[in-house]
Amino acid sequence: MIQIKVINKGHQPLPTYATELSAGMDLRANLNESITLHPMERILIKTGLYIALPDGYEAQIRPRSGLALKKGITVLNSPGTIDADYRGEIGVLLINLSKEDFVIQDGERIAQMVVARHEQAAFTEVEILDETERGEGGYGHTGVK
Repeated sequence: MIQIKVINKGHQPLPTYATELSAGMDLRANLNESITLHPMERILIKTGLYIALPDGYEAQIRPRSGLALKKGITVLNSPGTIDADYRGEIGVLLINLSKEDFVIQDGERIAQMVVARHEQAAFTEVEILDETERGEGGYGHTGVK
């Protein structure tokens, strides 16, 4: 398990894993008062958390499946990426895709954060790419059944 330095300027507890094998930790809204998110409206919700990830790691901000299914609330830039050199407050960009208002309460679990190792890549420009069985087959190339 990696150690991540965190500053909590909010009034919510630090994120934790809900179960022993959870990949993501729930992030909570850090609000002074509830916020109504209208249909098709988007808003940046602050968490009060500031982190310092180790080199070679990122934090991905993802929707909570229950909010998406039951309320139509999702993370707009999903997954959002927090880079290892970012030191600002973690914010969650939510959008309401339902037809009803959604009230975000202080302390509500609004998203999940997955910490993952990543690699950086260097591009080498070439004239042709190696052939594969798939080739240029893109969206929908395998059919629906």
